[in-house]
Amino acid sequence: MKDHVPSAPYFFRIVKRALIAAVVSLMALAFFIPAPLQSPADIGRVPNPSKSAWFLLWTQELVSYSSLLVYLILGLGLFFCALPWLPISPVADSARWFPKEQKWASLITLLVFVGILILTIIAHYFRGENWQLVFGF
Repeated sequence: MKDHVPSAPYFFRIVKRALIAAVVSLMALAFFIPAPLQSPADIGRVPNPSKSAWFLLWTQELVSYSSLLVYLILGLGLFFCALPWLPISPVADSARWFPKEQKWASLITLLVFVGILILTIIAHYFRGENWQLVFGF
């Protein structure tokens, strides 16, 4: 066991410092950068297109192709909940980034992340009136 470093107190000190740095940074950013909120909802002036919050745009984009794709979103959620028990993710020897014995789980996770990122960018920047694709800056 000489090749292992105990997590307490070393790891927890790093986590505590990172948490403090993140909270202070977020508070400073929140103080200097205003939130991009829109005006209060007005039934007489509905924006076109009406978009979701940025973190839900990928779901809105995906469902705009077909309403049945909501089942893909639910399936992805169930897949990632069950991922630790699936045979594609065997127990790793040690904690490290992208271990060889879990390459398929890492690859699937990265592909889903890239897909969500692409869908979010399309929905945010390339959707115009009536949710039509617009390719112009």
